[in-house]
Amino acid sequence: MERIEERFNMATIENIQNAYIDYVLTEGEQPKSVYIFAKQNEMSEAEFYQFYGSFEAVEQGIWAGFATKTLAEIRAQEVWEGYTAREKALSFFYGFFELLKSSRSFAVYSIKKQPKGFTTPRVFSPLKDLFEAFADEILKEGIESTELSDRKYFSKKYKDALWIQFVFVLNFWINDNSVGFEKTDEAIEKGINVTFDLFQRSPIDNLFEYGKFLVQNGGIKDKMGF
Repeated sequence: MERIEERFNMATIENIQNAYIDYVLTEGEQPKSVYIFAKQNEMSEAEFYQFYGSFEAVEQGIWAGFATKTLAEIRAQEVWEGYTAREKALSFFYGFFELLKSSRSFAVYSIKKQPKGFTTPRVFSPLKDLFEAFADEILKEGIESTELSDRKYFSKKYKDALWIQFVFVLNFWINDNSVGFEKTDEAIEKGINVTFDLFQRSPIDNLFEYGKFLVQNGGIKDKMGF
């Protein structure tokens, strides 16, 4: 009984989302009211509010759904468990934007109406939560396997760097006019590789470690009054 109810709820959520997408792409704006939207889609206001509290919540659900579906698809791949953290990040980015192609008109509409600024628009909040949970997961795996460098204070910021990279690619894709969005694929590859290169151990890490060693064991600490 619970599974039947769950399938019904999922179907209703999908119906509301599809009806909302159709409306905003046809009219170029949100419905004037939940009452009008519900009536046009042969449901009551009460039925709508069983699933969403506002039209903004519908958009949040659509964006979060893109991430949820992408994660389900990439984690179902047989090769997933053998991937490095870098490869898992690339897989998510490629998968997400491949999925988004089928909803490009909605994505362009939704993104272009967001206020400009340095804070994450509320419509992307659930998407960001899902993305950061995923980023945390693969970054921890990367640090545990020594693929990535465990830097004091900075390691916790790795997921923020990945989110910034994601937002950059999203805005790049919106303005990409290349055939098959091949320029976006190139931006993903170059961006993720550069970002993960920064996460990995580098000569700078070795220099800091050497300096720390000298301070602690080379008599420099006493000479410098540390």
